[in-house]
Amino acid sequence: MAINIFTEISLVIVFATVVAMLMKRLKQPLIIGHIISGILLGPAVFSLIKSGETIELLGSFGIALLLFLVGLGLNPRIIKEVGKVSVLTGVGQIIFTTLAGLAVSKLFGYPLIPSLYISVALAFSSTIIILKLLTDKKEHNKLYGKISIGFLLVQDVVATIALLIASASGAESIDPASIAILLVRGIGLIGLTLLFSHFVLKPMGNFLSKSQEMLFLFAIAWGFGVASLFHAAGFSLEVGALVAGVSLATMNYAQEISSRLRPLRDFFIVVFFIALGSKLNFDGVSSIFLQTIGFSTLVLIGNPIIVISIMGMLGFTKKTGFKAGLAVAQISEFSLIFILLGLKNGQISEEVVSLITFVAIATIAISSYMITYSDGLYKRLEKYLTIFERKKIRSEFETNTSYEAILVGYRKGGSGFVKVLKSLTKKNLVIDYDPEAIEELDRKQIPYIYGDATDPELLEELNISKTKLVISHIGDFDSNRQIVEFVTQKNQNVVIICHANTAHEAAELYGLGASYVMLPHYIGSEKISAFIKRNGFKKTEYRKFKDKHLGQLQHNFEAEELAKVNS
Repeated sequence: MAINIFTEISLVIVFATVVAMLMKRLKQPLIIGHIISGILLGPAVFSLIKSGETIELLGSFGIALLLFLVGLGLNPRIIKEVGKVSVLTGVGQIIFTTLAGLAVSKLFGYPLIPSLYISVALAFSSTIIILKLLTDKKEHNKLYGKISIGFLLVQDVVATIALLIASASGAESIDPASIAILLVRGIGLIGLTLLFSHFVLKPMGNFLSKSQEMLFLFAIAWGFGVASLFHAAGFSLEVGALVAGVSLATMNYAQEISSRLRPLRDFFIVVFFIALGSKLNFDGVSSIFLQTIGFSTLVLIGNPIIVISIMGMLGFTKKTGFKAGLAVAQISEFSLIFILLGLKNGQISEEVVSLITFVAIATIAISSYMITYSDGLYKRLEKYLTIFERKKIRSEFETNTSYEAILVGYRKGGSGFVKVLKSLTKKNLVIDYDPEAIEELDRKQIPYIYGDATDPELLEELNISKTKLVISHIGDFDSNRQIVEFVTQKNQNVVIICHANTAHEAAELYGLGASYVMLPHYIGSEKISAFIKRNGFKKTEYRKFKDKHLGQLQHNFEAEELAKVNS
């Protein structure tokens, strides 16, 4: 049995890879390819997926990992930055879409209860799909990206409440007491998770981050463990995974966890979209074809208009509003779960389930193209979008943090470079994965990131294209080579200073684009040779040089000891 499941999953991955390669060749969004793979492998075409529950379970791991990584990125600074606009836009969009959906549902002749289910389903957009598309475009850290993720999370909270209400209304009645108890339980769990993280996990940070393997294992255990705890308490896995991520967002090692988990997340997310596609069935599509077009149009055009209107009134530019509005141009997995719950309760028919399923296919497919090619689409529509922009707009800024100077490696002499960088630049950053170095940087309030500088994912997030100086103070040649290759590829104008141990290594780094290569042995020899040439064999001069050097070393030692005492 296990071998059959292994073979089936292997076949699914191979098939999905071939389709993904075809989509890449055609320059189409890979998400569409994954959904097409699911449709072709599912009962709608070849019916090759027999272990649907196993594949769906693997997809659930992807959802949990995705929301866990989203939570890791929600530090207090970002929440403060986009929290207000996200709440106002998210709640406003849900209200107006629900009202518009009710009106269209009544026009098509649906009774009140099915109309409510349809309109609420249309109001929720897919956090998973948007996060994947924004991450692929590397725009999840831009202003519109953070606002989009913010109001999509607001939607997720409202969707969770809607699912609770629908679950409690199976007999066409709502039990407010049960819902209130569940909400209190949720607040209590969130509070306990955050307290445990602050008072137990934070002091353990030095121990956990000493081994990257240990940190990786801990991150998976914490994310899945908290998600399971919330699920056992009556909440969704998604909510639990999100809280698990938020609880670690302010930790020194959050960035490193995020980088390490991304490949694992990407694999499971692919499986999720394949599972989603495999559930789609095209029976009876002709009878609801016009309704599918009508509701899909409302989602694809109406939802973005609602968002850009709200953001325009809040003072954002038409471009920010437009690109954020595209994030709600599809319906989500919550919508499908919500509709299936209504069917289980006996409040809606199979026809309504089919309708929402087809709307999901249409809107997910079309909106993926709209988001992928949003810049070109904006240029075509720019002159028509002026009506959504106020004359007085707020000052906007890209939230991609860029640094003028980046130092890789703090210990063994890197601290000297920090003093120089402080005097030369306003924004500098240190990257290190030595826990003791991180503690010292934190104590001295020097901007830092805990992580491996050879990780392309980490370097991508640093917006290296605007950096003026990169200094690698690590001695490993392969690491320096990777850093020089990546940085020169992204920024031809940056000054790169790095280490080498031999003349051959230095020549290779120069060939890759390094601006200056430090050879410690050569530098030391050159310095003392110049001293000998200048002072000859006068021992008194050497004594002066020694005393001066000892004074510098003593000063540095006392400064470090004082910092430890003050901490």
